[in-house]
This record gives sequence, C-alpha cells and structure tokens, in this order.
Amino acid sequence: MTKDLLGRHRDVLPDWLALYYQDPLEITHGEGRHVWDAEGNKYLDFFGGILTTMTAHALPEVTKAVSEQAGRINHSSTLYLNRPMVELAERVAQLSGIPDARVFFTTSGTEANDTALMLATTYRRSNQILAMRNSYHGRSFSTVGITGNRGWSPTSLSPLQTLYVHGGVRTRGPYVDLNDAEFIAACVDDLKDLLGHVRPPAALIAEPVQGVGGFTSPPDGLYAAFREVLAEHGVLWIADEVQTGWGRTGDHFWGWQAHAENGPPDILTFAKGIGNGMSIGGVVARAEIMNCLDSNSISTFGGTQVTMAAGLANLTYLLEHDLQGNSRRVGGLLIERLRAVAAQRPGVREVRGRGLMIGVELVKPGTDEADPQAASAVLEAAREGGLLIGKGGGHNTSALRIAPPLSLTVAEAEEGAAILEQALRSTQ
Repeated sequence: MTKDLLGRHRDVLPDWLALYYQDPLEITHGEGRHVWDAEGNKYLDFFGGILTTMTAHALPEVTKAVSEQAGRINHSSTLYLNRPMVELAERVAQLSGIPDARVFFTTSGTEANDTALMLATTYRRSNQILAMRNSYHGRSFSTVGITGNRGWSPTSLSPLQTLYVHGGVRTRGPYVDLNDAEFIAACVDDLKDLLGHVRPPAALIAEPVQGVGGFTSPPDGLYAAFREVLAEHGVLWIADEVQTGWGRTGDHFWGWQAHAENGPPDILTFAKGIGNGMSIGGVVARAEIMNCLDSNSISTFGGTQVTMAAGLANLTYLLEHDLQGNSRRVGGLLIERLRAVAAQRPGVREVRGRGLMIGVELVKPGTDEADPQAASAVLEAAREGGLLIGKGGGHNTSALRIAPPLSLTVAEAEEGAAILEQALRSTQ
C-alpha cells in the first residue's frame, strides 16, 4: 500500500518535495504524543509535523471545537465580520507584548513573514533587509530571498536586497572562541560597521532560535543589543516566532523575551503550533505599522472560522494546562539526559536548545566536520526503534531536531531518549 502511494506521489508531485526515510511512511492517525503509520506501526512523535502539533495529536478540545464550528460554517473570508477571528486576535494581541497591537491572520508562517516584509518595506520605504546567517523564513519568492541557508534558498533572485548579519549561531563562525559578552559585542560592532556602509534598511528579521538551521541561538540579550543600534537608524525588528512561539522554549512564551531589555519587537510573526495542525499563521505589529498600507487588502483563507476555532481551543488548553511550564520542566530533563548520552558518543558535537526545542549536532568523530550521512542514519535507526525526529542545520544538515508536543510526559521523554541513545550507538 505504501509503495503504491509512493509511486503515485512521484507521478504527480514535484521532485523537490522532500520525503523523510528511504522507505517513506504514511502517517494515518495519532493520539497524544504517538502516531501510527499505514502498516500499523506505532511511533513516539518527537517532531510534531515540524513543530506544528503543539499540544497533542487528536486533542479532544480542539477536535470538538473544529467539529462544532464546521457544523455551523467553515468559511466566509475577511470581507465579513468573523467572531472567532476577532476573539483569537484579541488574545494574541494581548499575549504578544506589543503595544497597541493589530493582528493579521494568514495560512502559514511563510505567508506571515511575507506580510511582515511587505509591512516593513512599505513603512520604511526601503527594500533592504537585514537577516541572520543560517536563517530560514519560508518558501515564497520574498522569503527564500532572505533565507541565509543555501539548502533552502533555491534562487538568488529576489524583490529585496538582503544583507546578512553575524550572531545566530553561537558555536560556529569567527566569534566562536569569545565569551558570551564578547560575542555580543563583536556582533554589535559588525552590525554597526555594516550600517555605516549602506542606506538604512527597512528591518532586521531574526528567529530567536533558528529552526531549520538546527535549533541554534545566540546568547540571551543579543537582539536587545541589536535593537539599540537599529533604533538609532529607525530600522524595525521583526521577530520570526513561527517555531519559537507559544511557550516551546520553556523559559519564555515568545523567543524574543530572552532579548527583552529594549522592549518587544516592532513586528512579530507566528504560525505552526497555534493551530495544532490547522493552517494558521499571522502577523502582530503596532497599529501605525500594520495600518501603513494605502490600498485595500483581504485574506480569502486567513482567519477562516474553522481554523480560528481550533486556534482558540488550542491556545486555551495550552494556557490552562501550563504547557510552557511543562516544556521547561520536561525539556530540561530531556536535554540533560541527551547530554549524558552525548558524552559517551564521539560523533555528537553538541546538544543544544531550550525547553522542548532541542538540537543534537553530529560530526565525524575526532573532527569538527559535519556528518549528514550520520544524521540520516540516526533518523532511520530512530524510526526503526519507534521514534520520529527531524533533522536540519545550515552546516550540511547534520543536526537532529527534537520538538515533541508540549504535553510530553517525563516517562515519554525518557523513552524517547533511550531510543535515540540506541540509534546513536547502532550507527556510530
């Protein structure tokens, strides 16, 4: 059955549409932190549909909200008043930390970042964007043009002029040997030097923790230090929270809060986890920025009633069950467990991350050279052991990405760590 579906997939879908595993699997259903494939195999899910199943698979509260809303009306577009959209926007605006916030809903993180770029360039009347090296911001024409990761940027053509800044990766690059304070100072000096050579850009867009880049991040406070410099030039700060939002990092509800000394970002983008699998993205910005467009616009599918009902139910569950706190507690235990495993494996360069957003970078033993073949082998071995994980990393895709639903239990964290430990042992 699966081989037949794979053949049909290849006949009608693009060659560049990536599939995991030598023998790709079809996931048919899930419950809690587990999913099942078409052959009946059960897996502990440590990737959540690319950080999208935020609370749990088949969460009854979300399922009920979607079913009830679908029984009334699925969709009307933004041309009509939409109570679920207004209610979710009110909650997101309040949680964002941005004063006088306005919210625009999209259908994906790509579209959210695309909208943020349109707002910033219109507001600032500049098509110049600062972005971080090793970054990823989506697959649209504008967002691949600002993505600082060669593996995910198929064209150099872009409506924007992009300048790349140091700082998104703490443990590689020219400043790796500096302590955290010196690292921040060096990155700030680099930014100042860059701004001295160009016309003032529209915005800096940055992921507080780089997702596709392998869950790398700078020292806390880097973007606050950047913000001080940016503000002198009127440059906006866009925080791409598509993967870091909603408490996944444990210590904070938003990733930007690790860099909050000089206030919230001017623009915040979100997606993925808020819908728990439903297609929701969005942008939050101060009213003066959000309202800077001088032409009409709508969204046909952004903010549609059935997805908004899912988002409201999912966000309510997340807050009422303190899943941010669970991410901090269980994620902290999981990181320490994986670091203990890594200490025994010469091919593991680093275990990094925070909360339930954890990267395990693999290298060829005895070197600092990325080992993408090992990452692929561990991915396969983990699946054989009943665990689904992801991979990524700007340095040749050699990082394992671990991001389970935020309701993960301590027992499930231990189970997943044990499977991953065996996968590392069997492949190295």
